[in-house]
Amino acid sequence: MSTSSSTTDPQNPVKIILVTGGVISGVGKGIVSSSLGVLLKANGYRVTAIKIDPYLNIDAGTFSPWEHGEVFVLDDGGEVDLDLGNYERFLNVCLTSDNNITTGKIYDRIMRDERAGKYLGKTVQVVPHVTDAIKKWVDDVAQRPVDESNVRPDVVIVELGGTCGDIESMPFMYAMADFTHPDHRSRFMHVHVSMLIDLESTGETKTKPLQHSVELARTYGLVPDMIVCRSERPITMSIKEKISNACRIKTDQVIGVHNVSNIYRVPLLLIQQNVLEVIESRFQLNRIEPSLANRNCPNIVQWTQLADLVDKYTNIVKIALVGKYFHLDQTTDETRVKVFSDAYSSVIKALNHAATHSERKLEILFVVSEHLEDEASQEKRNAALKLLEEAE
Repeated sequence: MSTSSSTTDPQNPVKIILVTGGVISGVGKGIVSSSLGVLLKANGYRVTAIKIDPYLNIDAGTFSPWEHGEVFVLDDGGEVDLDLGNYERFLNVCLTSDNNITTGKIYDRIMRDERAGKYLGKTVQVVPHVTDAIKKWVDDVAQRPVDESNVRPDVVIVELGGTCGDIESMPFMYAMADFTHPDHRSRFMHVHVSMLIDLESTGETKTKPLQHSVELARTYGLVPDMIVCRSERPITMSIKEKISNACRIKTDQVIGVHNVSNIYRVPLLLIQQNVLEVIESRFQLNRIEPSLANRNCPNIVQWTQLADLVDKYTNIVKIALVGKYFHLDQTTDETRVKVFSDAYSSVIKALNHAATHSERKLEILFVVSEHLEDEASQEKRNAALKLLEEAE
């Protein structure tokens, strides 16, 4: 990791928002993290982001697209998780490979320091050496400017991949819990994103898995300052009150994020539930004057216009995307494609942006490349050719 170009101001340290997940992976921590950044940046605060991936790989560059999807390539050549692409697009910032922390990077640095004798003969352990290395990495990267202003950020959003309780995540959980020490507590906020279970048979919304994930986070010393409830449909006030009572948290700190028509509506859901006020209260931040709040990021009015624009167009344009890394849903029709879109994320994002700019609604027809080869069965080949004919 390169040396930070900025210095830490002990009187006004960068505020840290840790985003963790519970119940299941893929719950939407990346979009929630990006959306929190949108709210802060639209109101004048400078924001940076860090993604923690607790795998032993140094980076995502050697992953199979089948397993992890496409990698996102940063300006410095770093091959990282797709979430960093969301951060850059939502926040209009330029990140580096150091904004992606992996267990492999941490251990590699510790092993090199140990071989160089920097531990002065001590027994190198997870606590305190690994946890201290994690905290130092977070603090160093948080100081670095990420936009053209070349000014240190006010807030860093740290997303911890996986779910609470994963063996791989334990050193990172313990490290981040150190920021709850009284010396750091005023600069640290924990946002826990967890899934509510909607039962179709009864229409009930079950909160018990969420409650268990919150309690599990507490065992590591991470008490949520905000709970984001992911669900298929909007949650009621009674559900919020139930979670508030069970998790010992204020009702206004329980935030509902249900499935929406497009991801640009997530920041709007958060602003409607006064999330910015909760964050400002937690950190004792002073609200920035609207005239000074333009930090090269759309304000909430412009963000609302963008979300409405994406939903506005009904004139469909069909584009066929031919690729190798699609999963097949063998439980129904073997010619039907079960889409694993992460493997082609950059192409899909570009097509979506182009469609919006062209005032069209995009429909992607996913075609498995193997179905167009001579060795494919006639049924698969005909189905693939039919999709190509449908495309414009």
